[in-house]
Amino acid sequence: MAYEQNLVCFNTFGSEESWTLATYEKHGGYEAWRKVLAGDLKPEQIIDEVKASGLRGRGGAGFPTGLKWSFMPRDAEVQKYLVCNSDESEPGTCHDREVLRYNPHALVEGMAIAAYAMGATVAYNYIRGEFLDEPVPRFEAAVKEAYDAGLLGHDIQGSGIDFDLHTFVGAGAYICGEETALLESLEGKQGRPRFKPPFPAGFGLYGKPTTINNTQSLACVPAIIRNGAAWFAGLGPEGSGGTALFSVSGHVEKPGNYELPMGIPFKDLLNDICGGMLGGRKLKAVIPGGSSCKVLPAEIIMDCTMDYNSLQQAGSSFGTGAVMVMDETTCMVKVLRRISRFYMAESCGQCTPCREGTGWLYRMLSRIIDGKGEEADLQKLVDVANKIEGHTFEYMVRHNGQSIVDSETEVAA
Repeated sequence: MAYEQNLVCFNTFGSEESWTLATYEKHGGYEAWRKVLAGDLKPEQIIDEVKASGLRGRGGAGFPTGLKWSFMPRDAEVQKYLVCNSDESEPGTCHDREVLRYNPHALVEGMAIAAYAMGATVAYNYIRGEFLDEPVPRFEAAVKEAYDAGLLGHDIQGSGIDFDLHTFVGAGAYICGEETALLESLEGKQGRPRFKPPFPAGFGLYGKPTTINNTQSLACVPAIIRNGAAWFAGLGPEGSGGTALFSVSGHVEKPGNYELPMGIPFKDLLNDICGGMLGGRKLKAVIPGGSSCKVLPAEIIMDCTMDYNSLQQAGSSFGTGAVMVMDETTCMVKVLRRISRFYMAESCGQCTPCREGTGWLYRMLSRIIDGKGEEADLQKLVDVANKIEGHTFEYMVRHNGQSIVDSETEVAA
């Protein structure tokens, strides 16, 4: 089956100097923002449109973006902030940096529209420190172009709208992918998750109302406003609107970043888009959304579609769309050891289950691989893993937050 690419985040790709303002405007860039500046779009209209589009956070959590925007207190006469999470720290994920490199104006415009919709006048893009070679300079050049063109700043084009955008380069800590740890880092503190409540929408950056969104999520916004919510929602299945950026790595003939409709069958992604398994070998397992997502064996993933609901029903999650494909030659014990070593090294050390448990997992797995394992180690691995899952500080932050944000009324109150 051939897939027509409805490019949203990658819509300038293939054009000469795709990262420039001139190229972006040739593809409809800043049309939506200019409507805002002309007074043709009100904040409530934008939020309703994003809600109707079905856009969900592409940073891993998958929370509805428009709903998240609606949590920002509208009547509070205080400084409000928008923060973009361009940290992209989930192993296997490498697509947000491509937006920064090749289509940064989509993010600049998306942040401007989002900030206006929530009443924020200042925004920060928190970018991973390892991106200093090209993504950071490209994004900063795009911001400068937008300022020079009179699209950002104070009283933009006489509209009465203020919006300033700044770049912040982080130090490359995995934990700063969690939004409250990111805020701590942005304030110059050690990156560690905060307790919720209070939520960032009420008490965020510098204690002021703040919304944090992922790069890809915000880069989708201009196309949604330009083409309409129904268009974007129609690109994917119910509950998973739009396109997604898939970072496909591992044992495939054509690994890479692909923008495709949400809900594409995995077998089509593997065979039609990525050219099938490397060397014609058999598929063994897949991690569908980055290393923090659960592994799915071949017999399950081959029947899945790549969207939030299907992967959740299969026992894993969509995550960041980082698809790691493993063939029949893969030793799953070595895969688990590699992953546990990463989380052992990247643990922020804030809570005992993760700080100690990931190290225990790594050492036990190393002992098994070295041929020194015991039968009892297998059950011990399960016991330690179960004591980590659901008992870490970050899990409590997310779980407690989810129990409240399920009710918009409670948050608004």
